[in-house]
Amino acid sequence: MKPYFKSGNAKIFCGDVLKTLAHIDEDSIDLIFADPPYNLSNGGFTCHAGKRVSVNKGKWDESHGVDVDFEFHYNWIEACRRVLKPSGSLWISGTYHSIYACGFALQKQGWHLINDICWFKPNAAPNLSCRMFTASHETLLWARKDKKAKHTFNYDATKHSNWKDDFIKKPGKQMRSVWAIGAPKKSEKKYGKHPTQKPEALLEQVIIACSNENDIILDPFCGSSTTGVVALRNNRKFIGIDLEKDYLDKYAIPRLMDEQELNSRHFNSGVTKLASLRV
Repeated sequence: MKPYFKSGNAKIFCGDVLKTLAHIDEDSIDLIFADPPYNLSNGGFTCHAGKRVSVNKGKWDESHGVDVDFEFHYNWIEACRRVLKPSGSLWISGTYHSIYACGFALQKQGWHLINDICWFKPNAAPNLSCRMFTASHETLLWARKDKKAKHTFNYDATKHSNWKDDFIKKPGKQMRSVWAIGAPKKSEKKYGKHPTQKPEALLEQVIIACSNENDIILDPFCGSSTTGVVALRNNRKFIGIDLEKDYLDKYAIPRLMDEQELNSRHFNSGVTKLASLRV
């Protein structure tokens, strides 16, 4: 299958996730980060920038009922299982609308759940109905293919990082399973904001903790390609898949090209500096 975009260590496929995954070699991927549809586009409303806005994101996010939605999640997770290395791991992000279906699919297929992470959003939008608690977190599931597998976890990198977990993380202390990370920064929305865009800080913690340099990172629902940007920045290889060509053209590809150009500048600057020292 020919990539829709290919440059350096990054390539993106535009098309159906199951058909595309079928063309990827078995046991070839080191880490998968998946942000599947939450099935929230049901005519409801939310708050954005102090205004009442529709939650509808597109047909790709519409629910087709509990059974059909579960079948979709079961099938893409099963397809990811085939391409993931025995030493690899899978991360899934979601809200209560989708994450339990994904968790049940993992259990049905025999995955071993390593952690569930509570991603707390300090700047979450307020609840407009005032008839429930304000939704201010998402859940991330981290799993490996089976209990006996030895997954990658860079413990020292997390322990000595400056990443924030539950408000009291300090270098030299173990990271916990509550991460406080705000919305994507302005610089991450240079080309506009994808409706489900994840902050780069979130992906940095996942990628640094659970992969090594030159590893292959796969995002089967890559959207604006935050995963790809962070993967390239940290010397990983990236494969992205998305059904929406418009998102790839507007957000994902320009962001990846910007990151590659930035990396090239840093590399050339380092070469120039090294040459001057030799002289």
